Parts: sequence; C-alpha cells; structure tokens
Amino acid sequence: MIPDIEKKSVIEIKAFQEKKLVEALAYLNENSKYYQRLFKTNQIDISEITTLEDLQHIPVTTKTDLQNYNDDFICVFKSDIVDYNTSSGTLGSPIFFPLTERDLERLAYNEAISFATAQVTKTDVLQLMTTIDKCFMAGLAYFLGAKQIGAGIIRLGVASPEQHWDSILKFKPNYLIAVPSFLIKLKAFALQNNFDLNQTSIKRIICIGEPIRQDDFSLNALGKKITENWQVELFSTYASTEMATAFTECEAQQGGHHHPELVIVEILDEENKPVKSGEIGELTITTLGLEALPLLRYKTGDMVKAHNNLCSCGRNTLRLSPVFGRKQQMIKLKGTTIYPPAIQNVLNDIEDIVDYVIEIHLQELGLDEVIVKILSAKNDDAFKNEVASKLKSKLRVTPSIAFISAEALFKLKQSKGSRKPVNIIDYRN
Repeated sequence: MIPDIEKKSVIEIKAFQEKKLVEALAYLNENSKYYQRLFKTNQIDISEITTLEDLQHIPVTTKTDLQNYNDDFICVFKSDIVDYNTSSGTLGSPIFFPLTERDLERLAYNEAISFATAQVTKTDVLQLMTTIDKCFMAGLAYFLGAKQIGAGIIRLGVASPEQHWDSILKFKPNYLIAVPSFLIKLKAFALQNNFDLNQTSIKRIICIGEPIRQDDFSLNALGKKITENWQVELFSTYASTEMATAFTECEAQQGGHHHPELVIVEILDEENKPVKSGEIGELTITTLGLEALPLLRYKTGDMVKAHNNLCSCGRNTLRLSPVFGRKQQMIKLKGTTIYPPAIQNVLNDIEDIVDYVIEIHLQELGLDEVIVKILSAKNDDAFKNEVASKLKSKLRVTPSIAFISAEALFKLKQSKGSRKPVNIIDYRN
C-alpha cells in the first residue's frame, strides 16, 4: 500500500508539492484571518509563491503564534467542526485543533499509509497502549487508520502491565502501539510472572513518543533494552497534532518516511534558512489538505536531519532521522550544548536505574542547571559516582544527580490531567 506519488521521481514529487502549495496558499488567503494578516503586513503576493524555494519569502509560524492567535488560524465555521482536539501542552498552554469530516478522512488516510509503511495489513491485530480520549489526536488517528486498513485494534489505552498482558493473552494481538519506556515495565512484569516473551503473539511494536534509534539508525539504549531476549521488530513513528501527519519507518528502518501528499517539509537553521545536507535543523512543515486549521511554515520545535538517498523499500520520499531533541529544551551545560534525549540514552543504559526524571533549571547568572533525579535500589555515593562517570563519558559534562522516592517521582511525572507521564521537566520558561 504505497501511494503512487511516493514512488515517483524526486523531480515529480517536487512538482506535485508545488501544485499543492499553490492550492494551499489560495485557501489560506481566502479563509485564514491569521495568514490574511501575515500576507498583508509583509506585502506578500501569493501569486508569486510558486516553488518550494519561494517559501523562504514567507515568515515562519511558531507555537507562540498559535497560542496567542489560536482562533484566527481556524478556517471553518463552528458548524463544520466534528471533532475537537488539543495539543499536549508539553511546552506551553494546550492549543485547540478542530477537525472537519474531511480532516478526519485525511487523518485516517495518513495513519493507514503509515501503518502500511510499518508492514501492518488487514490480517493484523494491534493493541493500542495510549489514550484515545482527553482530546488526544494520536489515539484517534491510530483507531481510524487501523479501521481504514482493515486491521483489528484493541483500544485498551493507558492501563497497568497486568491489564495489558491479560488482553494480549486473551485477544492475541501481533502488534503493540506503545511508548517505549512503558514497554520496559511490560517486559519486567512478564519476566516476573514467568511468561515466555517469545511464545506470545507479539511480533512487532510501533514505538511512539520517544526515540528508539541513534543517529545511524541502530537501536539506542532504550531500543536495546526492549529487544534484549525479546524477539520483536521495532518500528519508530513520529507525528504531531499540529501537522496531523506521521513519519513512520518501513522495513528498512532507516528513518521515518515523508508523505508528500500531506505535508511540505523544510529543515531550518536559526535564521530560518534551509540547513545544508546532513545537518541538524528544526523541522518546519506546511500542511496540505487540512480544512479546519492548516499551517504554513510552522516550526515544530523538533531538531532532526533529513535523509534523501533512495530507500530499499521503493519509496523516493525524504526520510527523517530520530528527533535529537526539542529546540526549546536545548541545554547549554558548562559550555556544552546537549538535548535531554542524550541524557536519557545514558540513563536507560544503566541497569540499576528503575526510573528517573530530568529537571532543567535556570540559575541566577542565566546559566542552565540540570538535575537528574533517580529511583534506584542503590542509593549510595558509590552508585551516584558511577552514574556521574557514565554521564560524563558520553556527554563530556556531568549534571547534578539526586535520589528520589517512588512516591515523589510519581508526583513529578504525573501532572494533573496529563495524557502521558513526563520525564523531562523544564522550569526555565
């Protein structure tokens, strides 16, 4: 189930996207108060924007813009809205994202072709291990995508490892859709209860929300922990509410594939210019085909690389690297620039760490401070020094380290009304 456009030549894909861009600009100019104002203020004649390169003449859109002018981005009447979604609010106030009936059809199409990229067929059964309620677009997308592709889906959602294993043993799904760090708990429960992991129905896992691969696409510490003694195939997928589009790995597992019929991709530097090939930049997207809240040159905050070499699966589309981190969560620690995932990768590789949270603070002198709070059966100075040594060897700098109780850690990770636990808390903003 590879859409024809994804097998076309790079030149044909670019021409296709440029035609869609012209249509998108006309729609925004007709229906979006925000972009009408932006075009007028910046004296932009949209008839002169005809190529992907011409996008550079248009100012970028940021999350702050969305938060401050949320209603002005909406392009439809309230009577046209059939589904109400919000962003997670991880780095600020949640944003309202309405969907029309056609937007829901687009969302289902996106997830169906994304599941197909991860080898899902109508004979498969998926167990959904994240919420479908609380105005969460991702859970809805997974359900709609499975429905469109004809696969079965078990909407168990956020539940205990015991509940998930009860469902796995009863319904025998062969795919899981899960946050990778929860899979460690799922696996631990199975081992504690003498389950033979390799005799269960689970053969493949679609990993959401956390990176499982390094820059070279090999498994990172978290990915290795999941697959140690468990013969499962992992597929990484990356998406966001703002673009209502997913980038999912194919069988080659060399990055998340771009769907050019759904979104235009730019990788930009600090000056909002395209980065050089192979360089890290901020993923910036222009949505295609969205009715209710389309976006133009929206900076996602996610730092990635683009890969343009031909993939063995037959798709000619751009592929995204694992996310290196959130731009707003970039840390300047003792003169070294790091992102929280780099810290997580080290911590995930230390066997005696049960769980953790990373706190980022701003000191009085304007310097960043990082405190790693660890839950471990070992809570002495020797273990603290061991953790510090491993962090320094990988990061070249050492964050502060503190031990924390299970109860205190739970309170930190579970903010009121959150849709998923957090292990990075940035107090700087």
